[in-house]
Amino acid sequence: MEIKSTMQTRKSGIVPVVYRDIESFEELGSRTVHGVHAFCFAGDRLVIVYSEAKGYWTPPGGGVEPGESAEEAIVREVLEETNMRVLKQQIIGYQEVSEPHRLTVQVRAVCIVEPIGPFVADADASDGEGVTEIKLIGPKDIKRYFDWGEIGEHILARALELKGQLDKDE
Repeated sequence: MEIKSTMQTRKSGIVPVVYRDIESFEELGSRTVHGVHAFCFAGDRLVIVYSEAKGYWTPPGGGVEPGESAEEAIVREVLEETNMRVLKQQIIGYQEVSEPHRLTVQVRAVCIVEPIGPFVADADASDGEGVTEIKLIGPKDIKRYFDWGEIGEHILARALELKGQLDKDE
């Protein structure tokens, strides 16, 4: 599945985006992944995070560090932003964001997670934009917190489908 759309970025304004479903991280090929977001489930609840500095809710995620794979970035970002351990993960797809100065590749995944302890604060909030709050919500309530349009609806539907497969693999 391929979806063409636009998105609002903080730096570049409204830019074109193309989202594509894939089944494995290997399908990314030689693309350099810049960012990740994981639709994380603790039981049947979806984990979302809020950054006071950014002023919005989103699934846990962030940038990929040099030498780090997208899979490793997902595990690290989920731990840093939620104090939860990734038990299982599956890629959903990726999107290419055509910013004026570069093409940004962002991976979307689904994860099964478990809390390690209570969330206090983003473990790596040195940039001043770290997570200040987390919530576990029913997936049907997602649009009360953020709306990623047609792409977001598709990603959530795929996340729920793939979550069911991950749950069966136990």
